[in-house]
Amino acid sequence: MTFGSRGRRDDASTPPSGEIDSTDINGGPTTRVGTEKKRDRTHWLYLAVIVAVVAGVIVGLVAPGVGKDIAVLGTMFVSLIKMMISPIIFCTIVLGIGSVRKAATVGRVGGLAFVYFLVMSTIALAVGLVVGNLIQPGSGLHLSATSAGKGQQLADDAHEAGGLMDFVQGIIPESLLSSLTAGNVLQTLFVALLVGFALQAMGTTGEPILTAIGYIQKLVFRILTMVLWLAPIGAFGAIAGVVGQTGWSAVGELLMLMVAFYLTCLIFVFGVLGAVLRAVAHVSIFKLVRYLAREYLLIFATSSSESALPRLIAKMEHLGVQRTTVGVVVPTGYSFNLDGTAIYLTMASIFVADALGKPLSLAEQFGLLVFMIVASKGAAGVSGAGLATLAGGLQAHRPDLLNGVGLIVGIDRFMSEARAVTNFSGNAVATLLVGSWTHTIDPDRVDHVLAGRDPFDETTMVGDDHGAAVGTPTDGKSLAKA
Repeated sequence: MTFGSRGRRDDASTPPSGEIDSTDINGGPTTRVGTEKKRDRTHWLYLAVIVAVVAGVIVGLVAPGVGKDIAVLGTMFVSLIKMMISPIIFCTIVLGIGSVRKAATVGRVGGLAFVYFLVMSTIALAVGLVVGNLIQPGSGLHLSATSAGKGQQLADDAHEAGGLMDFVQGIIPESLLSSLTAGNVLQTLFVALLVGFALQAMGTTGEPILTAIGYIQKLVFRILTMVLWLAPIGAFGAIAGVVGQTGWSAVGELLMLMVAFYLTCLIFVFGVLGAVLRAVAHVSIFKLVRYLAREYLLIFATSSSESALPRLIAKMEHLGVQRTTVGVVVPTGYSFNLDGTAIYLTMASIFVADALGKPLSLAEQFGLLVFMIVASKGAAGVSGAGLATLAGGLQAHRPDLLNGVGLIVGIDRFMSEARAVTNFSGNAVATLLVGSWTHTIDPDRVDHVLAGRDPFDETTMVGDDHGAAVGTPTDGKSLAKA
C-alpha cells in the first residue's frame, strides 16, 4: 500500500452508503457497519452521565450529609481511570518511537512541543491578567481573617512539594517497573522513551516485542472501555459530594469570579487556540470540540482532565496524527501545557488582592506570575496543585494576601471543570499543531474524520496494527510532508 503526496493512501476512497472502509490508514481492518449498533450503545452511557450529574446536584442540596458520604464514589472512579494512564502512555510511546527509524524525529517533536508549551502558557497568563484587571471580581468583597488557616496549610503543601530540582529528580524512577506502578506520568514517559529508543536500536530483532506491546495496548484499552461504563456512578458521587459540602450559598458569593473565569477560558479556547489552530493546521476549533464532545462531558463529570487522557491519545491517533507525535505531545502536555491552570493562577491572585483591598502592582503581578508558572511544575504531583501553587506563590511574594486563599477553596471544585477543560483543549490543539509543524499528520484524514465519515470506534479505541505509528508505513519511512 502506498501513500500519496499528502500522506494519504493512494487507493483511499469513500465507501458507498455511508459504510466504513474495511481498512484504516495503516492498512489494518477497522470497524464495519455491523458494529454501529455497539457504538450507538455508548450514547446511552453519556446520557446516563448527564442524568447522574443532575441527580447528584439534587441529592447534594436535599441531603447534604448523604452527598458528602457518597463523594467517595467519584474519587474511586477517577482512581480507576488513573490506574490505566501509565500503561496506556507506556504502550503508546514505545510503539510510536520503536517503529520510527530516525531518533531525530522524536527529538524534533519534543523540542517543538516544549517551545509551544512555554509560549502558550505565557499567553494564557497574559489573557488571565488582562481579564482580571478589567473585571476585578474581588473589588468590594471583604474576606474574613478566619480563612488564613487553610491558606497556610496549602502554602505548606506547596513547600513540601519541593522546587524545580526536586521536580527534575522525581522524573527518574527507582526502577523500570516502579514507573508503571507509581502513577507518575513523567516517570512513565521517561522509561517509555528509554524502551522505545532501545527497541528502535534493536531493529528487526525488536519487532516481536513491539507486536506484544501492541496486543497489551489493545487489552488496556478494552479494560478502559469497561471502566468507562462506571462513569455515571462516579459523576453522581462527585457532584453530590461537592454540592453537599459547599451548598449554593457559598457559590453565590463568588459567582462573579466563576463567571469571569469561565468566560476567560472560553475566550482563550475559541479565540486564541482556535485562531492558531485555523492558521497552522487549517482545522476548525468547533469541529474539533464536537469530535471530542464525549471527552468534555467526562471531564465535566469528574473535574479531572486525566480522566480523558487515554481517550485523547486514542482519538488523536484516529484523527490522523502519527503515533510518535501523540505519544510525546499528549503525556508531556499534561505536565507542562496547563493553560487553564495558568489562567486560574492569574485571576485568583488578582481576586485575592482586590478582595483584601491590597491590589497588586504591575511589577508585583509579573514577578508573582513568573514564579507561579515555574512553581506549578514542582507542585504537579500535589493533590490540588492549583491551590497549593497559588498559596505558595502568595506566601513567597505577598504573605499578607495569604488570608484570602481560604474562600477560594469553597469554589475551587466548581472552577476546576473550566481548568480541566481548558488544559484538555490546549493539549488537543497542541497535538495537531506539532503534527502540522513536523509533517506527522494526514490532513486528508483529519478532514475525513471531522466530517463524520469515519467515526471513532468506541468499542476497541485502537486499530489492529501493533507496530507502525499512525500514518507511518511499516517500512519506517516517515510520512510525506503535508
